Amino acid sequence: MSRFTKEKQALKLSVIGIGYVGLANAVLLAQHNEVTAVDISPERVAMINARQSPLKDPEIQTYLQTKQLNLTATLDADAAYRGADIILVATPTDYDPVKNYFNTSSVEAVLRRAAEVNPSAAIVVKSTVPVGFTKAAQRNFSCKNILFSPEFLREGRALYDNLYPSRIVVGVPSEEPCLMEQARTFAGLLAEGAEKKGIPILLTNSTEAESIKLLANTYLALRVAFFNELDTYAEVRGLNTRQIIEGIGYDPRIGNYYNNPSFGYGGYCLPKDTKQLLANFNQIPNNIIGAVVEANRTRKDFIAERILEKAGYYGPEGRGRNGSPGNPCVVGIYRLVMKAGSDNFRQSSIQGIMKRLKAKGAEVIIYEPSLKEAAFFGSRVIKDWDDFLTSSDVIIANRYDEKLSQAKDKVYTRDIYDRD
Repeated sequence: MSRFTKEKQALKLSVIGIGYVGLANAVLLAQHNEVTAVDISPERVAMINARQSPLKDPEIQTYLQTKQLNLTATLDADAAYRGADIILVATPTDYDPVKNYFNTSSVEAVLRRAAEVNPSAAIVVKSTVPVGFTKAAQRNFSCKNILFSPEFLREGRALYDNLYPSRIVVGVPSEEPCLMEQARTFAGLLAEGAEKKGIPILLTNSTEAESIKLLANTYLALRVAFFNELDTYAEVRGLNTRQIIEGIGYDPRIGNYYNNPSFGYGGYCLPKDTKQLLANFNQIPNNIIGAVVEANRTRKDFIAERILEKAGYYGPEGRGRNGSPGNPCVVGIYRLVMKAGSDNFRQSSIQGIMKRLKAKGAEVIIYEPSLKEAAFFGSRVIKDWDDFLTSSDVIIANRYDEKLSQAKDKVYTRDIYDRD
């Protein structure tokens, strides 16, 4: 009898990478199994062993402190590989704009070493990868036991979305039907740890599972881009964006969700996933995928121009406070994070706005409490709130905060619903 079918026996799992995906899965699975989490950061490892979340995620913190979790963290990956029944790979895969491809080097390093140390373990890739990666990895690393299971998590709500998932997908390489048993077992472990019951489970080919991930996120990016373009139209025409969105959303085929205008889509997944999918569509007839990526650039261009107008910028010399010529306008950035309650700066849309403003000659200052540095990409970070308010000609916020009501006349935001 395989160790994957031993009745009611807890399995040993190792989770490589303690970002949102890795930590959410580690906590979920540690309710009923022995889990070892591995990271290169001593600080993160120490915090988890002290039952403190290194990430801003309320459910993760609650579970770490209140649940009986069989969870330990370590810096020693080889020790974690040994004896593991299942190894989860949740290392980052940033998009490389030069190669038009995800940088999968961290995933590949784990696959290579895990296969050497523990060739009998099932390896489940949770990191987002290009379409066709799993099959190629089997060939390149002489490892047949590779599955792919995409994540559909929101930043800052990662554990919640694992506790109440919309679906569970596990991909099995079509050449390895013998791995279907491990795929069913892993899907069962995820369902066992969830609070939601009756979760749809889809066991499919690995390449199809990779496609599901990229296409799902690209559709969400398409929806964001649509409502942002709607907002651009309304703002230019002097119309009420909220009334238009609400009128559209009453159609049940459209719905009242994922429709809050922003400075553009950003964050961990949507920017890189849309670009990767566009690369995968090379030499395949398409119009929509490329248009989604281009629409996000256009939105940022438009937003930057509107901010400069509000700040009183006219021409290369700039006009500062009170319209005085020769002094570039000062644009205050309220928070770099992508979403309220998040600690993620990576690929946040407001950074694209910053680059455009600076290219036009505007001075950019930043208020970001989570930053310890005195500067961020050449822009001053101001710690004092009152100093930030008085120094800014205009303050921009991708998501509104009541704190900004002190300087409401200076604030530019497209946040209508005060939510992500």
